[in-house]
Amino acid sequence: MKAIVLHAPGEPHTFALAELPVPEPGIGEIRVRIMAASLNPADYKMAKNGNPAWTYPFVPGLDGAGIVDQVGEGVTAWSVGDRVAYHGNFTKPGSFAEYGIAQATAAARIPDGLSFEAAAAFPCAGMTAYQALIRKMNVRPGHSILIHAGAGGVGGYAVQLARALGASPILATASAANADYVKSLGADAVIDYNTEDVRERVMALTNGLGADYTLNTINRQTAQADLSALAFGGQLACVAGAPETVADFQPSHRTFTVHKMMLSGAYLSGDSRAERDLAAMAEAFMAMLAAGEIDPMIGKRIALAEVPQELTRLAERHVRGKIVVVVQEQQ
Repeated sequence: MKAIVLHAPGEPHTFALAELPVPEPGIGEIRVRIMAASLNPADYKMAKNGNPAWTYPFVPGLDGAGIVDQVGEGVTAWSVGDRVAYHGNFTKPGSFAEYGIAQATAAARIPDGLSFEAAAAFPCAGMTAYQALIRKMNVRPGHSILIHAGAGGVGGYAVQLARALGASPILATASAANADYVKSLGADAVIDYNTEDVRERVMALTNGLGADYTLNTINRQTAQADLSALAFGGQLACVAGAPETVADFQPSHRTFTVHKMMLSGAYLSGDSRAERDLAAMAEAFMAMLAAGEIDPMIGKRIALAEVPQELTRLAERHVRGKIVVVVQEQQ
């Protein structure tokens, strides 16, 4: 099979197209003929550092969608021919290949009418946004939210989820070039992080109260700054690092809650309930995609061989929406 591989930890430009044997599913696993995959920042971040569990050549890629091709021992929920999407286990070979292995309990059924490309676009980014807004912060109608990087994968899905949940106002950070795009997703106001003081704008747009909810996908430094722009009882969900001094930042007039997000922890937990929860979130999200409540935000479609150059572009953080890899064309 054709696959994108790493021969050692490295930057995206070190990825290479190669021929590998088709993998065999183990106990509790399914083999998926991958029709589409998508790119995520986690793909290049993990590739740079590598993982002790990897053997090389290693196939990266967290998000996959395709057709069940073979079921492993003990699998009864899936049959050959079923259409599935999944968020992969980062300790095992991934989805940048014509065939991939998925944990059966974590796979989700693609609803009729939803394309493989749309199903592959969302898992890592969409479920992160879903877990943050719905499972952790329990976003309620009429409450304000600040979403960083609104033009990106997690941010863009979060803006749309916030709109569906009735949050108001929905504030997002983005470059000036992406402001109209982020507003089209549902943001009420877009803050240009290059030219504006984010905290000042948040306080002004919330009548001095601060944001009831904040989703930070940037880094620890901006997450730290977000604490001072939270409303009383506000909540902060962090994807790329939590504030370092939460314990020291608790003035008497403000209380808040911080959530740290990592979907891949479901596989590390050893708890099959966590894996099944990945599938449950994926199916709930795909139902919204199929109903047209959320746009899959496919910004660009690429071939498998283009993964290295497009991951390099993604690492520069100037990508709008999701980059989807069309691995195989359905016959």
